[in-house]
Amino acid sequence: MHRYPEGTVVTAEDLRTSRLADAIASASREGYASIWQALSTAAATALEEARPAEAKALWLVADATSMMLKPKSVNEPFAPMTVFGDRRSAIASDFSPDDIAMFAAITAEVGDHLVRARLSDLVWLCGNPRDANFARIAIDAYRAVPLTAETWTRDARDCWERAIALCLQLRAGAGPRLEEIETTLLSIFDTNIGSGGFFSLSVSRLLFENNLGQDRGRETADRLADRGNELAEKSSYEARGYLEAAALWYGRIAEKELQADMTCAVAETWAKEAESRVSADQPSNMVAASFYENAIQTLRRVPRSLRAVRAVDQRLTELYALLEHTGKASLGEMGVVSSGPIDISELVEAAQASVRGKDLLGALLALCNVHRGARRSKLKEFAEKMLQEHPLQALFASTHLSRDGRVVAKRPGFGFGSVDSEEYRVTLWAEMVKHYSMEIGLIAQGQLLPALDTLLLEHRVREADLEYMVRNSPIVPAGRASLIAKGLFAGFERDLVSALHLLVPQVEHLVRWHLKAAGVKTTTLSLDGIETENGLSTLVDLPEVSSIFGEDLAFELKALFCDAFGPNLRNEVAHGLLDATNCQTAQTFYAWWLVLRITFNTFWNAAHKPQAPAPAEDELPDGDSADAT
Repeated sequence: MHRYPEGTVVTAEDLRTSRLADAIASASREGYASIWQALSTAAATALEEARPAEAKALWLVADATSMMLKPKSVNEPFAPMTVFGDRRSAIASDFSPDDIAMFAAITAEVGDHLVRARLSDLVWLCGNPRDANFARIAIDAYRAVPLTAETWTRDARDCWERAIALCLQLRAGAGPRLEEIETTLLSIFDTNIGSGGFFSLSVSRLLFENNLGQDRGRETADRLADRGNELAEKSSYEARGYLEAAALWYGRIAEKELQADMTCAVAETWAKEAESRVSADQPSNMVAASFYENAIQTLRRVPRSLRAVRAVDQRLTELYALLEHTGKASLGEMGVVSSGPIDISELVEAAQASVRGKDLLGALLALCNVHRGARRSKLKEFAEKMLQEHPLQALFASTHLSRDGRVVAKRPGFGFGSVDSEEYRVTLWAEMVKHYSMEIGLIAQGQLLPALDTLLLEHRVREADLEYMVRNSPIVPAGRASLIAKGLFAGFERDLVSALHLLVPQVEHLVRWHLKAAGVKTTTLSLDGIETENGLSTLVDLPEVSSIFGEDLAFELKALFCDAFGPNLRNEVAHGLLDATNCQTAQTFYAWWLVLRITFNTFWNAAHKPQAPAPAEDELPDGDSADAT
């Protein structure tokens, strides 16, 4: 559907007389995403009511607010909100000189801080010649956005950081604005340092990352340290964030002794959590072991020259002993569960019949949809039923061993506590992953492998065909079609060793690529200032994964590739823990099929819109389609 007739000309007056202010006011919540939705709805309404100039004017502002802000970028601070294969939403270079001139004429009249900031920032970025006055207007509008614990994650943090970046870019041309921003942030930090949550901690990080507040570095570090020590008596988790931040600030002002003290304090929060796990009514030795390992890794960061006075080496020896003890204790907590044989002959026959007699594309479609994929809601419902009917399963802690005997996962005992508790959440998740792992083993042997065997009896699958399919699949990141096609082809050659080692890293890249396209931060800044990409295990815990891929596929990505209760294929491959035999399992075959399924189905859906005839049971879930990716 066209957003407005081609050749429609708009002026600043069209925008002035439009329903811009009303549309902005109708936004359901603070933030650019909500404003974009409100403006695009108003623009569509204007077009329906035969007001094309107003529709275009509103669409232009909607496009401007749709872009994702990259605050620190000098040349490309705006990224597209969405990317679909070779298509994307608006970026700064899409706006014509006339569009930019219209924004320049109207900016000062826009009442909303977020919209005024975005329009003036665009005028500054795209103007030729540049007019620093618009950068100053943008700075003032960005810093007028309320900065609270509630607005922090709804664009406020990025807005304030963009204001800082523009001040640094203008230098003297920004006047006193950078100093005023610094003063405001320090005041917010001082006001909130004693309150609950992590808001003040986050503000301190914004100051730190932008080299602000350095004259008050010692005071800021001391207050963070005091807050961390205060919280250490109540919550090791909360305390750790403040102590880690204090260590950073002490390091910046070259207080190496105090930085070492904070590092030791952080390590002790890990050790304290480990001790609480071991001494709990339902002890969790595996979790304790992981906490002890974190404590050890933290203490290793203390410089050798500062270790003796703090008895760091002695403490490391104690922690290694505790780690070994909890690891051994975990081994004794495991039990064996077995079941009788299961008749899967009907599954096999149905799977073979679904593929037989079709052309290659039809056979591939049948193979990719012979199984619907995991249903997170059904797994959760089944797991809840099992916990209710067999409460002893939840009463005691459970552990999971790797093939070499290491305890790699453990859930705490839930007992008879609240279903809203963290313990119940962990227990329920472990139960879901356990049933999922059993289910995919059955599906792989009873449906997927028979269907594949039948397909290969009737058809020759070529790597070139797969590469064409993958290259035209909207879910596949640019430049990765060849690698993914090689991995898929290896699976058709029954070489799961090659398939697994090619595809698992590409699954991680695919998830990261779509998160970045949605404006999600996928990196971590280390203590020494190095920014590294987060691994898949970290990425799948981001809430945006479910909104991008759908809750069912998001569950499979985590349970299959990243969770220690499941096959954990990403970590097993990344750390070289699989030998050739371990690569040839029902779970690894299912992983190959899952990648084939999401790439082929998005290719198929993109090629067959709008008439896509696939039955509902064979469709990808919401979020797995080409549109939702």
